[in-house]
Amino acid sequence: MPNITVTSLLAMKQKGEKITMLTCYDATFAHTASQAGVEVLLIGDSLGMVLQGHDSTLPVTTAETAYHVACVKRGNQGAMILADLPFMANATLEQTLINSATLMQAGAHMIKVEGAAWLAESIRLLAERGIPVCAHMGLTPQAVNVLGGYKVQGRLEAQARQMRADAIALEQAGAAMILLECVPSELAEEITQAVKIPVIGIGAGSATDGQVLVLHDMLGLSITGRVPKFVKNFMTGQADIQSAIRAYVAAVKDLSFPATEHGFSA
Repeated sequence: MPNITVTSLLAMKQKGEKITMLTCYDATFAHTASQAGVEVLLIGDSLGMVLQGHDSTLPVTTAETAYHVACVKRGNQGAMILADLPFMANATLEQTLINSATLMQAGAHMIKVEGAAWLAESIRLLAERGIPVCAHMGLTPQAVNVLGGYKVQGRLEAQARQMRADAIALEQAGAAMILLECVPSELAEEITQAVKIPVIGIGAGSATDGQVLVLHDMLGLSITGRVPKFVKNFMTGQADIQSAIRAYVAAVKDLSFPATEHGFSA
């Protein structure tokens, strides 16, 4: 696979080719997933839950994320490496710049930040300094205590209208990609059509430009036993992990995943 860049992801959107993304935290899985054709490897703060055993993503630090970014970089075979800015790592503009630089120097190609239109100034600053940004909207796990739990976002018309406006504002500020989590499928489709940059979904229907899942979820691994509605176990019927990841890539590309039952209505 040739090296995936911001330009190649934009070209995929323009051609209508679906983008595949998986979380990844180490060199072995980075090698396996990138060899299987996954375009973007996300070092998510989900590592706090699936690797560290916390009940949320909040305890994860920038140093821990940078460690896993460096591990992924060593095993990666051409995928784009996307790294989460952890909880409160972007509390001020100065912190945003310093922590983003740390993750880029560890091997990231793009930084993901959670929030809405209020991110515009920091996204503009990062883009000006050569750091591409993915804006994570909808259900933002770092704000779980404000949101009152892991709930679908954008079901009310006022919320949907605001989310559309925020997505456009963040694109104008310089965001290179948007990730929508647990958003009604119809709203996700509207946002995908409203912006020129790629939109990746998780629990956001099939009309987005691509999909992301947590690696452990799509392999059928869970500490809690609770499986989110938007997850499919791709290990079912497969002989090994690489075959399961290839099946995920194929299903996203041929539009068989996500199916209607993996999405949410308004």
